[in-house]
Amino acid sequence: MRGSCPAPLTLVGKLAHLLETTMSKRLSSKYKIDRRLGENIWGRPKSPVNTREYGPGQHGQRRKGKPSDFGIQLRAKQKLKGYYGNIGEKQFRAIFREAVRVRGNTAENLIAILESRLDAVVYRAKFVPTVFASRQFVNHGHILVNGKRVNIPSYRVKLGDVIEVREKSRELPLVLEAVQLAERDVPDYYEVDHKKMTASMTRVPGLADVPFPTMMEPNLVVEFYS
Repeated sequence: MRGSCPAPLTLVGKLAHLLETTMSKRLSSKYKIDRRLGENIWGRPKSPVNTREYGPGQHGQRRKGKPSDFGIQLRAKQKLKGYYGNIGEKQFRAIFREAVRVRGNTAENLIAILESRLDAVVYRAKFVPTVFASRQFVNHGHILVNGKRVNIPSYRVKLGDVIEVREKSRELPLVLEAVQLAERDVPDYYEVDHKKMTASMTRVPGLADVPFPTMMEPNLVVEFYS
């Protein structure tokens, strides 16, 4: 006997379930990033660092010595990679090489490129609660760019591009929860309409513009790769 739900709605429900399942699998790894770095890098109230400032695992509470210059630079890189969804080393290195090629300050260029990623824009616009959710949200086809579906999280958003949540996806619990989040605001370099569920980047942000909950040091990332 066939169900009474129309096929499109059923498909959206399946996508929502898959998204939530994938997110739950990534949740523990996300918390491990916080604990490994010893900082609440996303500024979330539920971060384990709020109650346990030591690292994960049986050796997490060991006293650590003074880090070397290389260790400090490595940590800065890990923190920046982690913040944007734990980007893989190969992809992050490619982003850095692009930042070097662009005229201007490499550290500022690096931040500008990271902030123009589609998954970062979706997260900043508060269409989803976390950057990890944003990556999956884009992957599962919930986002349109200038009216066309784009499912590549690393897609580079240009000034004036219109980012839109698909109409069938706007009532997902994940989206409704994100819009109501009081723990972060939409930066002023994005123009967002939560009624229409659209967003666009109005200017290229610099390091000082980005609302990082903890200090990011892209200059140390530049030193690391140099």
